[in-house]
Amino acid sequence: MKTRITELLGIEHPIVQGGMHYVGFAELAAAVSNAGGLGIITGLTQRTPELLAAEIAKCKSLTSKPFGVNLTFLPMVNSPDYPGYIQAIIDGGVTVVETAGNNPSAYMPQLKEAGIKVIHKCTTVRHALKAQDIGCDSVSVDGFECGGHPGEDDIPNMILLPRAADELDIPFIASGGMADARSLVAALAMGAEGMNMGTRFIATQEAPVHQKVKEAIVAATELDTRLVMRPLRNTERVLTNAAVERLLEKERTLGANIKFEDIAPEVAGVYPKVMIDGDLDAGAWSCGMVAGLIHDIPTVKQLIDQIMQDAEQLIKQRLAGLY
Repeated sequence: MKTRITELLGIEHPIVQGGMHYVGFAELAAAVSNAGGLGIITGLTQRTPELLAAEIAKCKSLTSKPFGVNLTFLPMVNSPDYPGYIQAIIDGGVTVVETAGNNPSAYMPQLKEAGIKVIHKCTTVRHALKAQDIGCDSVSVDGFECGGHPGEDDIPNMILLPRAADELDIPFIASGGMADARSLVAALAMGAEGMNMGTRFIATQEAPVHQKVKEAIVAATELDTRLVMRPLRNTERVLTNAAVERLLEKERTLGANIKFEDIAPEVAGVYPKVMIDGDLDAGAWSCGMVAGLIHDIPTVKQLIDQIMQDAEQLIKQRLAGLY
């Protein structure tokens, strides 16, 4: 299947792995790239630029195909060494960067000069247009269904993707609620050039997370996620657990007076405990509503091969057969 995204990124299938905290390590990124998609290493999971450089080198030893690095620009008191991370990406010969969070315009000249393709993650059409204006090669349009941060506008992909198609000139990737061939074909029908999967890739054999995390996603339904940190305008979709329910109770009790410090026990430093140690109730961790469509833990190759096989059947038989 050839789309503007497969051509832009030099990949075989229009499937991109989401950059997920304490999930996007070299093992998973390489597995996705080897299966014909675009694997992504999560930059800030690596605590220093030197550690990111080592992770990039590890990924290069596991695949000869293109892979990317996610770099999320966050408003922090102690900002990460972004120039150092970008230099590690350039020195490592990475060809694609997925940016997220704040506007990456300050770093665009350096990335473009190095010949790196930039995909910016957006939850609104206005942000996607801004990304296009500053020179991003593509955007990943993230609907309200997504795990992690869906923004504050609450627009689901059935509306958001066609709106993006109406407005954008650059190719875009559908993100949020993507799990199988039906997701891919629907995304293509609405104007996207491919899809980004996050939660679905956690429930694969190569995902370097605790088995309990994978089993929790398989056991979950589409009703088992919650939105937290809404009062702080930092909304995150997470899998419900005891810590999440505690957090939501604090939000109800404290209302508009809530501060980040009030919920820090439920959200700060959670990911290593969950993803590595398998302590599922350690705090709030991102998961999409798409968990309701995930029923197994295949290899990455099995998953991508099945998606592409089923997509061809959907397009050539079901859809073509309607006429």
